[in-house]
Amino acid sequence: MYVGALTLDVLLGDVHSLKQKRSLVRPVVSELRRRFTVSVAEVGEHDLHRRTKIGVAVVASTAAHVRDQMDTCERFVADRPELELLSARQRLFNEEED
Repeated sequence: MYVGALTLDVLLGDVHSLKQKRSLVRPVVSELRRRFTVSVAEVGEHDLHRRTKIGVAVVASTAAHVRDQMDTCERFVADRPELELLSARQRLFNEEED
């Protein structure tokens, strides 16, 4: 079993309030969850209205499948015109590691 953790640091476009931020971030989180069957949540920068961190977790039987899923999720966010992906960090764990 392999587990992948993807952290996406995102700059939001023309956002002036936390309410506007939520209206941009929630659909992205929901769409990631629905389209790619991954666990996803807003995991950071909650008090900043133009920044957010999105965390994605993937579990699969092969490392290649986990990497493919993380790459696909990263591209999905990077391709959103209202978002600017500042950085992405991928980590891979397997059950043999302690």
